[in-house]
Order: sequence, then structure tokens, then C-alpha cells
Amino acid sequence: MSRAADALLVQHNLKALNLTNMARHFEQQLRQARDGGLDYSQFLLELTELELRIRCENREKRRLKEAKFPLLKSLETFDFEAVPQLDKRLVRDLAAGDYLKDRRNVILMGKSGTGKTHLATALGIEACRQSKRVRFVTGYALANELIEARTEKDLSRLLGKYARLDLLILDELGYVPFSKEGAELLFQILAERHERGSVVITTNLGFADWTQVFGGPNMTAALLDRLTHRARIIECTWDSYRLKQSLKGGRKKTT
Repeated sequence: MSRAADALLVQHNLKALNLTNMARHFEQQLRQARDGGLDYSQFLLELTELELRIRCENREKRRLKEAKFPLLKSLETFDFEAVPQLDKRLVRDLAAGDYLKDRRNVILMGKSGTGKTHLATALGIEACRQSKRVRFVTGYALANELIEARTEKDLSRLLGKYARLDLLILDELGYVPFSKEGAELLFQILAERHERGSVVITTNLGFADWTQVFGGPNMTAALLDRLTHRARIIECTWDSYRLKQSLKGGRKKTT
């Protein structure tokens, strides 16, 4: 049998084994192996590494799409120099993902414009890179989604969907008040995730003001007890990060 026929058979077998990336790049890798004088084991190693690398990249893309980030803001684009009060080492430790393994929460508290959403998104992107199931949603949007699901008798399915996430990012908690029903359903989601999966929350409210979101002090106290248990709490006390970025950009244009 000729080399060409052998190559076609190998590609066919690779596709049958669902090794589609290896099949797609087989001839190119084979040529490079011949030109480079690689032995069989080296050639096979490079081919399998290529398959694994592409699968990893595709998995990451799928996780990022499923997370539904409004904007992809990574740690690489966060200006740590603009906020020297922020513990950079803590953020890097969180990015490594140990809090996800321990099912711990992260709460980012502070005024609007301090970079809370950017940091939450960046942690979510790092989690996607670690093949974690992530969902980004604002507190108000999630409350409305839960109310709509209850109306359509689809609440059980939706609760199960959120329960299976490795990381739920709840953005802008407290920016818009909830109805009593929305607050109760949101409480249910967060309470059920206690020690089952991690939550990252961004909020402009101090803990004493969370009754504005969840109504009664008893429900608020019960929720805070769960959320803050072994949580990482980052207080963003600095001035508006967005304003600093805008002023910085304005100075560059003037120059």
C-alpha cells in the first residue's frame, strides 16, 4: 500500500476515533516530522499534544460563551497601579482558583466605578480557563429570570441549572431594588449554593444595608451568615477606577 493510501486510512481512523484535530492536521504534522527527522514517538507526541491543545482552546471558548460575560475584561487589562490599595497578591491567589475548589465566596464591595465588575469578570474568565462552569448575571436580571420561570412553572429546572454551576457571578447587587418575590427567590438560589459552589458578588452596599435588597432583617442575616462564611471580602474603598482611566486617557490625548 502506498504512503498516500496509508495517510488516508490513518485520517479515516482518527476521525472514527473522534480525534478530528489530529485528522485535520495529520498531513501537515507528518511533513514536518519527515523534514525534521523525528522518530515515530516524537511525531505521535506532537500530534497528540496538538489535539489536546485545540480541545482545551475550544473548551475555553465554549465556557466563555456559556458564561455570558457582557464584556471580556481580564486581569491582564486591569490597571493595578491605579489602585495601590488593592491587594494584588490576594487577587492573583483568587485567580489561581483555590477558592473554587473550597467552594468559598468572594464579595467585592464599594462605590460605582471602582473596578468591581472588571475584577469579577476577570476571576470568571480565569475560572473558564480552568474548565469551570461559570455564569455572569446582574442581581436584578437573575431575580426577574427566576420570577419568570416560576410563572411558567419552570423554576425547578432553572434552580437546578444554577445549582450545577461551579461559579455564579452576581453583579450589581443592590443597585436596583427587588420585589419581595424576587428577593425570596434570589435568597433561595444563594442559600442552596452554600458550600456547594462559589459565588462572586459585586455590590455598592455595606452589609448593614443589605436589608434594602432582601427586605426582612431575619432573611438578610441568614443569607449573610451563609455568604460570608469563609468568604474573601474585598472592600474597594478607593476613588472611581473608571474616572481615573478616563482622566488618564484624556491626558494622553492632550499630550
